[in-house]
Amino acid sequence: MSYPIQFKMWQRVTLITLLLLIPSVGIAILRQSVMVALPANQTPPISPSTTSILPNHPDYQALQALVQQYSCVVPVQNFGTLPVTRTEFATVLNACLNRSNELIATDPKIVSQADMKTLQRLQSEFAPELATLRSPRDELAARSPITPTQTSRERTQAESTRKTQPLPTAPPLSIPSDSSVLPEVANRANIPELQPGSSIGRVAPEPQTGSRFNTENYNRIEDNPFHRVSNDPLSTFSIDVDTASYSNVRRFITQGELPPKDAVRIEELINYFTYNYPQPKSEGGQSQRPFSVTTEVAAAPWNPQHKLVQVGLQGKRLESETLPPSNLVFLIDVSGSMDDPNKLPLVQQSLKLLVNKLRPEDRVSLVVYAGNAGLVLPATPGSQKSKILAAIDRLEAGGSTAGGQGIELAYKIAKQSFLKSGNNRVILATDGDFNVGVSSDADLTRLIEQKRDQGIFLTVLGFGTGNYKDGKMEQLADKGNGNYAYIDTLLEAKKVLVNDLRGTLFTIAKDVKIQVEFNPAKVQAYRLIGYENRLLQNQDFNDDKKDAGDIGAGHSVTALYEIIPTGTKSDVKLPEVDPLRYQRSGETALDAGSNELMQVKLRYKLPQDSTSQLITQTIQDDDLKADQIPSTNLRFAAAVATFGMVLRDSEYKGNANYDLVMKLATQGKGEDREGYRSEFIRLVEQSRGLITKK
Repeated sequence: MSYPIQFKMWQRVTLITLLLLIPSVGIAILRQSVMVALPANQTPPISPSTTSILPNHPDYQALQALVQQYSCVVPVQNFGTLPVTRTEFATVLNACLNRSNELIATDPKIVSQADMKTLQRLQSEFAPELATLRSPRDELAARSPITPTQTSRERTQAESTRKTQPLPTAPPLSIPSDSSVLPEVANRANIPELQPGSSIGRVAPEPQTGSRFNTENYNRIEDNPFHRVSNDPLSTFSIDVDTASYSNVRRFITQGELPPKDAVRIEELINYFTYNYPQPKSEGGQSQRPFSVTTEVAAAPWNPQHKLVQVGLQGKRLESETLPPSNLVFLIDVSGSMDDPNKLPLVQQSLKLLVNKLRPEDRVSLVVYAGNAGLVLPATPGSQKSKILAAIDRLEAGGSTAGGQGIELAYKIAKQSFLKSGNNRVILATDGDFNVGVSSDADLTRLIEQKRDQGIFLTVLGFGTGNYKDGKMEQLADKGNGNYAYIDTLLEAKKVLVNDLRGTLFTIAKDVKIQVEFNPAKVQAYRLIGYENRLLQNQDFNDDKKDAGDIGAGHSVTALYEIIPTGTKSDVKLPEVDPLRYQRSGETALDAGSNELMQVKLRYKLPQDSTSQLITQTIQDDDLKADQIPSTNLRFAAAVATFGMVLRDSEYKGNANYDLVMKLATQGKGEDREGYRSEFIRLVEQSRGLITKK
C-alpha cells in the first residue's frame, strides 16, 4: 500500500538532495540567502573564493553608480545586468580608478569625497585582484574568457591582441603598478608629469575582436622627395587641420606596438598641437584677415647642412557671444561593427560632451544607419538637452552598415533646418566600415562635394580598432570641407568637441592654398615635409573652383620645408635632370631678389564667398642668423616632424633618432598649459622602449 507524499515535503527532500549532490549549488544558494538576510545598510563580505558578485550586491551597485557618474568606459560586457567574477569586477574598478585620476588631474574637486572613500574602500578590498591584472593570463581571462571550443591558434590570436602600457596616475588614489584595463588610452592630456616614486597603472585601448582578423586600412604614403629649384621652383599644396593620425598613432604605441608606416601622416602629427602664433591684425586700413602668417628659418636638426623653414597660420579666435548659431546633424553608425566598448558607447559619451556645450539657438538632429537609415531625433533646440541626451542613450548597435543611405538622410535633414547665416554641419561618427549603401566611394564623395557647395560641411569622427578604415574617413572629411579626428578616449573627445569646439565647428576661411616659389640663387633643392595627399598642381593655386583645406576659428596650421642651400654638397641624392636648352634659370632671380630665399603666397575664401583673396610674403636669407635660437614653436614642430620621420623610417630622416626627438621636444615644450606636449614626450619614451624590446 502506498502513501502519497505531500508536495511541500517532496520539495524539501528534493532541495536537500540537490544540496548534498551538488555542493557548489548549495553553497551559492546559502550565500545568496545570507546576503538577502543582511540589513540593507550592511555590506556583506566577499570571500576571495567567491566565484561571482551579483548585481544586487552593494559593492556592485556602488561601482555601477561610479561608472555612470564619471563616464567610465566599461571593459566588461554586460556589467550592470549580470554577475561578474572578482577579476572582472576589479577590471571595471581599475577603469574607474584611472578615470577618477584623470578627472582629478584636471580638477581636484571634481570627484566627491564620498566617492573617493568608496573607491579607496573597493581598492583595498580588491587589492589582490587588481594586482593580478598585471599578469597577461589573468588579464586575458578578465576581459575575454577563452571558451573550450577555441583552437590553439585562436587563443594565440586573442592573447596577442592584449598589449599593455602603464600610465601615470594622480593622487590621492594609489593604483597597483602596471595594472591593465580596457579601453581607455594611455598618456592623455591634463595628466601631471610622472614624478619619482609616483604610481602608474593604465593600458592602451584595444579591440574586443577576439579572433577576428584585423582589417584596418590605410592609404599608401610615399614621402615627398627633394625637387631641384632649377627645374621645379614652385611648390603648391592645400592646408590640412586634421589630427586623426596623431591620436591613432598614439593608440598603437600605447597598445605596445609601433604604428603601420602608412598610418603616420606627419602634417597631422604636427597640427595636433597648437602653436604660439600671433593673432591676425588689421593692416593699412584694410579689414582684419581671418588668419595671420608667421615664418621662421633655422638649421635642420637632422641634417645641419640643410635649413628648415616654418610657415605658420593662426586663425582668428572668436568669442562665444559672436559665434553664429549651429545646425548640427549627428550621423551615427550603429551597425554590428560598432558593438565594442571603444566604439558606440564611446560615441555616445563623446556626443554628450558636445551637447552640454550647446546654446539655445543651436539645433541638433540625430540620424542613425545600420541596414537602413532612420531619424531618431528631429531638429531640437540646444536648450532641450535632456531630450537630446535621452535620444543618444537609446542608441544600440546591430546589423550591417548602410553608410551612403545614412549620409543622404543626414544631408536632407540638415537642408530642412538650414541656417543661412549659421554653421550647417553633419557630424559623422563611425569606424569607417561602410559595406552597404552608395555603390562606390566615388559616388559617395560626389554626394559630399555637392552638399559642400550648398553650404553643408562634414566633420568625421573615427572610432574603434580592428576594422578601422582610415583612408576612407580622411577622404570623406577632405571632400566635405570639414575636419577629421580619431577619438580613442573620452579625454580625446573632450579635446576635439569641447576644447577645440570653435575650430572644429566654425570655419573662418575655406579653400586655403599655399604656393611657395624658391629662389634658385639661394636654394638648390627643397622638399615639403608631409602633406603628401594634399599636393596640388601649380595651376590649381589660381583656380577658385579647386577645393582645398579650411581653417576653423582659433586653429593653427604649420607647414615645414627642408631646403638645401645653393652651393651645399649634401649627402642627399637629388634627382638628375638633363640641362635645359632654352631656359636659363636663376638669372632674373639674382637681379630681382638676391637675398630672398622664397616667396610665400596664400589664397583663401571667406566662408560665404566664391572668390579667393591673396596674401603674399617673402622670406629673407638673413632670417637665419648664426647666433639665433629657434623659437619654441619651431623646435617643437621640428621634434614632431622628426618623430614622424623616425616612425616612417623615412629615407630623408638623416641623423634623426629618438634622442634627437626628446631633445627638441624638451627644448620646445614651452608653457604647455593643457599638457599635450608633455604627453608627446611620454609617447616618444614609450616608442623608444618598444624599439629597445625588439
